[in-house]
Amino acid sequence: MAIILPENFEYVTAGLVSTVWVLLYQTMTVSKHRKAAGVKYPQAYADKAEAEASLAAKKFNCAQRAHQNTLESIPPLYVSALITALKYPIPAAVGLGLWSVSRIAYTAGYTSGDPAKRNTRGAWLGSLSTFGFLLTSTYLVGHTLITKHL
Repeated sequence: MAIILPENFEYVTAGLVSTVWVLLYQTMTVSKHRKAAGVKYPQAYADKAEAEASLAAKKFNCAQRAHQNTLESIPPLYVSALITALKYPIPAAVGLGLWSVSRIAYTAGYTSGDPAKRNTRGAWLGSLSTFGFLLTSTYLVGHTLITKHL
């Protein structure tokens, strides 16, 4: 069985790779803040008292949470982006790129030590991209199922 990918699908692969670079950036950010806060492994977060007493510990918790939030959002992003990309590869590639840029902005804002800043500087683009992928992929799947069975 051969899988035929649409023309321009290579741009989608570039968008997907950009998400891996975002995860690497976040991993390095978490490591940097872990070291600065002195939080030892296997402790996932600084405890509440540490975070209240130390800005470095609070920044570590924020970096860790930004990374965890990204890991939580990657599976639905990948599924809906890949389904979208089968019909609309260029918009999917652009959406993945925007998502990646938004996650960098999200992480930079979050790791300022003020969690409210996580939604500044373009971080909203990630939600817009994910929602766009979800709507488009749902439409494509529904349209295919209806067309096939009518």
